[in-house]
Amino acid sequence: MVIDYGSFYDVPRWDKLFQDFFGPTSLSQRRVAYPPLNISETEDAIQLRAQIPGISMEDIELTLTDKNLVIKGERKAPEGKYFRQERPAGAFQRVITLNVPVERDQVRATLKDGILAIDLPKADSVKPKKIDIAVS
Repeated sequence: MVIDYGSFYDVPRWDKLFQDFFGPTSLSQRRVAYPPLNISETEDAIQLRAQIPGISMEDIELTLTDKNLVIKGERKAPEGKYFRQERPAGAFQRVITLNVPVERDQVRATLKDGILAIDLPKADSVKPKKIDIAVS
């Protein structure tokens, strides 16, 4: 006879339950990573797409280190009296850890329709290499 205890591990912990219940209820009060982004990988590159509407390229700073890509910027708060404000304003920073070395000189970034597209080509040393077999 096999008893599966796996379902007991899915029971929420009481401290987490109370934290969620008594925590912030609105999106503006919760900490949300900004800008939201998608990271994908092909055989040749890492592709990053960040959603940054209403910000010009001059207000964004990209820094590439050995293991990280840093996206910094500032969304200026529009002036006026608001009854509700859900779009975040102010300075932001995201640090993306890169698991593979990239070709620094070939990195390309474009901003179109509020989407920041960053293409990070992988270094040749980490790309798969086909090895030919010699017949003897």
